[in-house]
Amino acid sequence: MEIKKIKTFGELKKSGYEPKSIKEELRRNLLQKIMKKETPFVGIHGYELTVIPELERAILSKHNINLLGLRGQAKTRLARQMVGLLDEYIPIVEGSEINDDPFNPISRYAKNLVHEKGDNTSISWLHRNDRFSEKLATPDVTVADIIGDVDPIKAANLKLNYADDRVIHFGMIPRSTRCIFVINELPDLQPRIQVALFNILQEGDVQIRGFAVRLPLDIQFVFTANPEDYTNRGSIVTPLKDRIGSQILTHYPEDIATARTITEQETADAINSKSNVYVPDLAKDILEQISFEARENDFIDAKSGVSARLSITAFENLLSTAERRTLHNGEEKTSVRLGDFVGIIPSITGKIELVYEGEEEGVSQVAQQLIADAVNTIFKEKFPKIEKLTKDGDPDPYAEVVAWFFEENDFELLDSYTDEEYKNELDRIIPLQQLIEKYQPETSKEDSYFLKEVILWALAENKKLSKFSLGNGLHFKDLYGSYISGL
Repeated sequence: MEIKKIKTFGELKKSGYEPKSIKEELRRNLLQKIMKKETPFVGIHGYELTVIPELERAILSKHNINLLGLRGQAKTRLARQMVGLLDEYIPIVEGSEINDDPFNPISRYAKNLVHEKGDNTSISWLHRNDRFSEKLATPDVTVADIIGDVDPIKAANLKLNYADDRVIHFGMIPRSTRCIFVINELPDLQPRIQVALFNILQEGDVQIRGFAVRLPLDIQFVFTANPEDYTNRGSIVTPLKDRIGSQILTHYPEDIATARTITEQETADAINSKSNVYVPDLAKDILEQISFEARENDFIDAKSGVSARLSITAFENLLSTAERRTLHNGEEKTSVRLGDFVGIIPSITGKIELVYEGEEEGVSQVAQQLIADAVNTIFKEKFPKIEKLTKDGDPDPYAEVVAWFFEENDFELLDSYTDEEYKNELDRIIPLQQLIEKYQPETSKEDSYFLKEVILWALAENKKLSKFSLGNGLHFKDLYGSYISGL
């Protein structure tokens, strides 16, 4: 903060301040963080051995960067966190539109001011948070928007003719000199606009409307792109790709633990505001498994991807589903049930793109199947495989559960059940507790009820029981009993 007391160019020189290009600034500060064993990209999980090392190498090489990956892979977040590698403050010529460095001014305004006032030139300080600019590429973006154009109003007010470069109105890129400039969804940018970036990336300068003025811009460019866009909406023109130093491929979390860490980080506020809702660990695993199932599902377009935002919004909806039940039942607290997962369907349907066969199936039906598949996958990690056919004499761990339904032939789990009613209903099926004690003995009493539901769902998915939606809950029956009753 002491440096901000410097107000003139002369004082800045005496302080020993040494100007640096933004790429050198990023490189130097990254080197210091690496040597101190500090993490430059905080809150980015799953990229420790893949994306982040590549990004660090690109910064050390002073490259412009293209982050290529499907939606919901933290591309923009990575770009924004690069701001943390900038110096806290840099000096600029006071009043400059394009953040002129007093040691090396590039605009006519700053050059004239430094020439006229010399060491008495006033300077101001630009914080690193103000050194990040971002533009979403859309088909209506023009060269004037991002580079600049002649401003007739300025010409009229200053009584200048159009041959005077003072009539130029600078676009977003010149105004981002000495800053990080991000263009999101680069393939959506029209080819003629991409061509306008050629000289900026290669030579570092810009020309506006045929003026002889050349501005050697000092900018760190970061582009983001989705591979799907290359065929659906556009592409990055080859000469522009050639001018981008490093292209880094991003990816989705590779395991449930990483995915859970991301979701819990992004839903911290929701978790804190709904502290009266207990969420079993197994419920969190199933929630994340839904995204993994979706990325492998034949009904879902793999090229479109399944965003990490699916798990985040689904978790928020899951908490709200349980919270809503406590309000209706007049209870102070509750635990998430497997039946509550019906409440996350709206979070799934808006996050997946279906292929033709999926559209025929129906997005809601696909979402329900994803939940069922996730339950089945997690179940297989906890319990023995459910054999569809067993020979006489072969042990069947689930025979007693199936037999219970054959004898009772009636079991409902309604969404409106209070916690006590819900637990009492599940406690009726004594063989479920025996299964848990045998194969998952470390399960807590609180989590055991959720696990009992998982077993029932898995038995239904593997055709050992039948499961029907009642609109306000689920009805489980013996499989053969349902045939006999005509259900």
